[in-house]
Amino acid sequence: MSAPTVWLTTLGCSKNQVDSDKIAAVLDDSGYADAADPETADVVMVNTCAFIEDARRESIDTILSLAEAKRDDAKLVIVGCMAQRYEKELVNALPEADAVIGLDRYPELLDELDAMTGWQPVAFTGLRRSHMDILDAVKRPTPTTPFAYVKVAEGCNKTCAFCAIPLIRGKQRSRTGDGIVAEVEGLVAQGVQEIVLVAQDLAAYGRDNDAGSIERLVERAASVDGLGRLRLYYLFPKEIRQGLIDLMAGHETIADYFDLSLQHSSPKLLRSMRRPGSGERHLDLIERIRKAAPAAATRSSFIIGYPGETDDDVEELVEFLTDAQLDWAGFFPYSAEEGTDASTMPDQVPSAFISERMRYVQEVQDEITTARNGSVVGRTLRILVDQVEDGQPVGRSYREAPEIDGLILLDEGQPGEWVTATVAGAYGTDLSAMVVAE
Repeated sequence: MSAPTVWLTTLGCSKNQVDSDKIAAVLDDSGYADAADPETADVVMVNTCAFIEDARRESIDTILSLAEAKRDDAKLVIVGCMAQRYEKELVNALPEADAVIGLDRYPELLDELDAMTGWQPVAFTGLRRSHMDILDAVKRPTPTTPFAYVKVAEGCNKTCAFCAIPLIRGKQRSRTGDGIVAEVEGLVAQGVQEIVLVAQDLAAYGRDNDAGSIERLVERAASVDGLGRLRLYYLFPKEIRQGLIDLMAGHETIADYFDLSLQHSSPKLLRSMRRPGSGERHLDLIERIRKAAPAAATRSSFIIGYPGETDDDVEELVEFLTDAQLDWAGFFPYSAEEGTDASTMPDQVPSAFISERMRYVQEVQDEITTARNGSVVGRTLRILVDQVEDGQPVGRSYREAPEIDGLILLDEGQPGEWVTATVAGAYGTDLSAMVVAE
């Protein structure tokens, strides 16, 4: 028989995208082929997200849409976070699905697919089929972008009152430094210019085992020959040591980009969340970063409407945002996640209040981001061209992370090229720049 074809749709965060890349590589190693579209695939697979209610709703909508689009004889397989947390519920609620395979059952994925399709697997050159922990897989498909994410650990040891990640992905498991560096080397050999290291708690890498320190890992990864830029995601403030700040500020390959997981500035709410710090301590951290790297870009995310949040807490957050002058910030409405301590707390905030507060803080931050972008006009930056859209080259400097921050519109350049350009204008979250050298 000819090799079965698989269409894989990925939802959720960059960590989920890494999982999908590794699943695709493992399937390729076992002889499966990529489908051109879901309508012609032999197997339609959905890598789901279950982080918050909106993500679960999107996952269900996508599953139902693909179930309708696929051929009648094609198989529908649900994997990922939602499959891990709600396997029995999905099996009962979605008869359209031929299999629901959570994260813990990934070692069974190939056997399940072989049984569904009747495929006789070819010689398997990757991880042993009976031990398919995709976290440790090194092989990745050739990326379609000049950047790629590399996951350095799975799970989280923190006990934040609002977060379901430990319930879904378990305790932190750090990979070996050798495996991570080998994955980076493989991606760079395929043409990747920027690597983004990701984990739920990146700065705590290696503290759960003998994998080593985050500082050593970052230094090794940044030294891979041919890598143009290394970026770090999701830095838990309490875990950020001065040595990491100094390393990021002093290494030419590491972006001066600090993605700080702050969540709020109210000490009362942070204590309830079981998060460290306060607005004052957050500002102290940002000051230390800017002392080491004066032009550093800073980003954070904040929860709005956490149980017990008052108008005064929101005003305190606005004051913090005004003082912090973050380049980028994301605001997320609180979602009461089943099994978390926060979901049963008193003083749950009505959704109408949350929506109004979201608009308020977003307007404040939009003005700050616009001003921060305006201050970049006239600077000359090293920019990686990501793509060309309708003839318009689009890229990013160290200040802009892939897929979440603003973009730089260029007058010339091709995907994967590095250009040096002078910023000519600022338009909200985006910049325009004129290339002066390649």
